[in-house]
Amino acid sequence: MAQPGSRDGIVHGGDLGVARRLFPAAPQPWLDLSTGINPHPFPLPSLAADCWTRLPEEGERRQLEAKAVAAYGVAPQARCVAAPGTQALIQLLPRLRPRGRVAVLGPTYGEHVTAWQAAGHDVRVTASVDDLAASDVAVIVNPNNPDGHALPPAAIVALAGRMRHWDGLVIVDEAFADVMPQVSCAGLLDAAAPILLLRSFGKAYGLAGVRLGFAITVDEALAGQIRQELGPWAVPGPTLAVGLAALGDRVWIEAMRHRLASDAARLDTLLAGPELAVVGGTPLFRLVETSRAGALFEHLGARGIYVRRFDQAPNRLRFGLPGDEAAWTRLATALAQFPQRRASKRA
Repeated sequence: MAQPGSRDGIVHGGDLGVARRLFPAAPQPWLDLSTGINPHPFPLPSLAADCWTRLPEEGERRQLEAKAVAAYGVAPQARCVAAPGTQALIQLLPRLRPRGRVAVLGPTYGEHVTAWQAAGHDVRVTASVDDLAASDVAVIVNPNNPDGHALPPAAIVALAGRMRHWDGLVIVDEAFADVMPQVSCAGLLDAAAPILLLRSFGKAYGLAGVRLGFAITVDEALAGQIRQELGPWAVPGPTLAVGLAALGDRVWIEAMRHRLASDAARLDTLLAGPELAVVGGTPLFRLVETSRAGALFEHLGARGIYVRRFDQAPNRLRFGLPGDEAAWTRLATALAQFPQRRASKRA
């Protein structure tokens, strides 16, 4: 059965309305650890008053896209298309391809499968990279969500090189690559390897509410199709301004990568225990496996701490990073209060 708050069986983190319904007596405020969003957001710049009252200009959009190309280390010949979040891109891309065979490397972020199925494609999920090459479109989330598994960029480029012989396409969702830049294909994009990158702004910069993402490819025709499908003024003026300021601040993102790596290591230590095992993650979240995942979810929820659970993996929970010392203490206290299973007595 789908969890409360799911859409077509897909459950996302961050919906505290669901948490309140599940745990109506939980203490407030909620400590939301159910997302992979940076709890240390980029400081918002001062916004010109007219960005709220006029339509965004094409020049501003082009400036933002150029800033993204530079920030992600993309080859100059690549085309970058700004969008109101990567979810919008995930949903429109299946409409740009003729119906065919789509292979998704999984298990992974569920919206990819749902979007391609809704557009009438023949979709299958495979755990084998080699199986992806037998498709018209291959979808890879790298690093993967929720286990953080990462493929070497060279392996993805090689796959795309094979698929170009039948006009195939490899879509690489790099939503978490800002905090793991070494796994990105951005610097390897080439006409000989048909790859479309999706980059998410809100996760690493802690500003998911501004809704900003990018599609990046060297295929000029594909970039044009995406832009046409999005239509004019796809990205609001305030979002353009915030994106320009954040993507242009390389000192901030470099320092944040170090901070997040330190926080992730701290979370690993906190989650270590006789009944818990950290089995994956990125610097923005950790994936835990335990036979008592359901009991731990209920225990934390009753204390106003919301973590991510999975219908298809009932022994796993995902923990985001606490944002301040009070949050770290609150989580540590709740974990220490989780009753350990008593060892059975021998006859």
